[in-house]
Amino acid sequence: MREEFWFHFPFRVRYSEVDAQAVVFNAHYLTYFDTAITEYFRALGYDYLGEVARTGIDFHTVKSVVEYKAPIRFDEDIDVCVRVARIGRSSINLALAIFAKGSGTGSEDLRATGEIIWVAADQKTHQSVAVTEDLRALIASREKALA
Repeated sequence: MREEFWFHFPFRVRYSEVDAQAVVFNAHYLTYFDTAITEYFRALGYDYLGEVARTGIDFHTVKSVVEYKAPIRFDEDIDVCVRVARIGRSSINLALAIFAKGSGTGSEDLRATGEIIWVAADQKTHQSVAVTEDLRALIASREKALA
């Protein structure tokens, strides 16, 4: 499963992120996802803030899913993997997975999976608009399944 992702971003779990059960509190998984998505687009060379300022188009999150597979504990090193699974007319579906750092390609060290769906929206009207051709091409240049 890990081989499906070209991009990963490392984290070390901080004490403030764990709950009374000594595992990462559930809401932090979405924070890990959000940070890794930002870094994914940076790795693509996409100037997110520059494009929002230039075009007036930003993305609204319309769906967030987290599936917890195994606990993540304090001080553990993890990799959050990101890929674009699908691009619709106005939407981008992001697939995510969290693995123990340095784990192999199998699912034995899989800690969580997730899905985030963004919809491109005009920031003046908040109506959906098409994902730009430039962004589609940039994503396709790295995502083999979309090329």
